Amino acid sequence: MTRADTIAQGGLEQVSGPDRVASLTGIRAVAALLVVGTHAAYTTGKYVQGYFGLICSRMEIGVPIFFVLSGFLLFQPWVKSAATDGPEPSVRRYAWHRVRRIMPAYIVTVLIAYIVYHFRTVGPNFGHTWIGLLRNLTLTQIYTSNYLKGYLHQGLTQMWSLAVEAAFYVVLPLMAYLLVVVLCRRQWRPRLMLAGLGALALISPAWLILVHLTTSVPNGMRMWLPTYLIWFLAGMSLTVLQAMGVRCYAFIALPLAVICYFIASTPIAGDPTTSPLGLSQALYKAVFYAAIAALAVAPLALGNQGWYSRFLASRPMVWLGEISYEIFLVHLVTMEIAMVDVVRYHVYTGSMVNLFVATLVLTIPVAWLLHRFTRVRS
Repeated sequence: MTRADTIAQGGLEQVSGPDRVASLTGIRAVAALLVVGTHAAYTTGKYVQGYFGLICSRMEIGVPIFFVLSGFLLFQPWVKSAATDGPEPSVRRYAWHRVRRIMPAYIVTVLIAYIVYHFRTVGPNFGHTWIGLLRNLTLTQIYTSNYLKGYLHQGLTQMWSLAVEAAFYVVLPLMAYLLVVVLCRRQWRPRLMLAGLGALALISPAWLILVHLTTSVPNGMRMWLPTYLIWFLAGMSLTVLQAMGVRCYAFIALPLAVICYFIASTPIAGDPTTSPLGLSQALYKAVFYAAIAALAVAPLALGNQGWYSRFLASRPMVWLGEISYEIFLVHLVTMEIAMVDVVRYHVYTGSMVNLFVATLVLTIPVAWLLHRFTRVRS
């Protein structure tokens, strides 16, 4: 598999190349573990414990990190084309790589979840219907007038973010065309391209204003791509900065990310929910999450080879990063099993750490098997 293939597939497969590429795989492990952690905190009732609960809830920052990585890696072929005056990427090839990378493991997970919850009495489970199955299989479960009582399925509630990611896959070639062909006229104009990305980033606040101030729109619209587009665009901006030769150092970026994280863990970014109720809270959350995720990825994307990169490029982190997608897919099903049958806590009680560990013990072998039998082979 060539480096171009790696970029076209979102950097999910190759880890044996430069340290920089391996570390980008390693940070996927961090993102997946953060997602597992925030769900363990929610399930054991930690969200309501004041500032500590908000800190735990903000571990959902793993999702923005995934989105920034997607924006950074998948925009690279278009940036390379503009910077080197080379041929434009094949949209057909790009689309096929996206489908074959995410869909096999996802379809298996959805089918297993529906089978598991057919025999487990956990409710309410509004998405456990035939139409719910179809919606979840096609990643269209978020497109409904009542998201919470529409096609939301127990064990698959995290898949809203994968539906958003799939929507980004669809619109990325269009955005690339607007930026590279229409705006920059197929010439390498990185500052103009960055300005275009900044303009596109205004879509997110405009969308949030629309959905918060208009009462007649479906509540599911808060979960659609425009709300989170700014996170993908942060990653796309890193792609342009990389091509410009800009450097970023972990000793600067990481403290800034931590500071932003603790600021975002105050009520300024809203209650511990995916979509804050207040407009200002939603705006702060969108911007702070974009900054935190971009700062976490920037040293790896922009050529820093220090301790941060070396740690994330270590064998354990790379191995976990290789199965991070599968960990993300299956962890809510395994967490519910761990909660009921392993640690045996009542819902919203118990130790977050114990549930986190028990979930990983169940999840990692399942994720490895899922990855092994559904992965893309060269």
